[in-house]
Amino acid sequence: MKAVLDACVLYPSVLREIIIGCAARGVFSPLWSARILAEWQRAADRLGPEGAAIAAGEIARLRANWPNAEIAADPDLEARLWLPDPSDRHVLAAAISGAAQCIVTLNLRDFPARALAPETVTAQGPDDFLMARWLETPAAVEAAVQMAQSTTEAASGRAQPLRPLLKRAKLPRLGKALG
Repeated sequence: MKAVLDACVLYPSVLREIIIGCAARGVFSPLWSARILAEWQRAADRLGPEGAAIAAGEIARLRANWPNAEIAADPDLEARLWLPDPSDRHVLAAAISGAAQCIVTLNLRDFPARALAPETVTAQGPDDFLMARWLETPAAVEAAVQMAQSTTEAASGRAQPLRPLLKRAKLPRLGKALG
């Protein structure tokens, strides 16, 4: 399965680590566009120089590890699409160009089913997306979650109980299932 990852699911580190960890374990194939990555970078820039540098490094790492994941912009395709927020058309265009089945986003209102259906694309929140992947390949998703939990604990220097960690990462259902 191919899924376009919106900037809002790439920006939060724990959520990104889990989703990309699942992709690294073959659970799905991630896709994005240069514009999606630029949106993530702009969001991180608001945190100051340190946040900007971390995001730049993470973006470079994603591009290196997933060289075929970046979908080129198609302005003609984007121009023919309709979404409630025109600034999100590039995400749908990337999904269509990349033959993705799904857009993973926290902004579901911006991707109504009636607008996506003609393009045979759906939008899912990260919790629903990861729950579905967990039901298909539990060991891979659990390994990605454990790795993100360990990374977070190492960075913070303290234990990170799983359910609260996943709830903060906007993954409450997955947290309940795994906790």
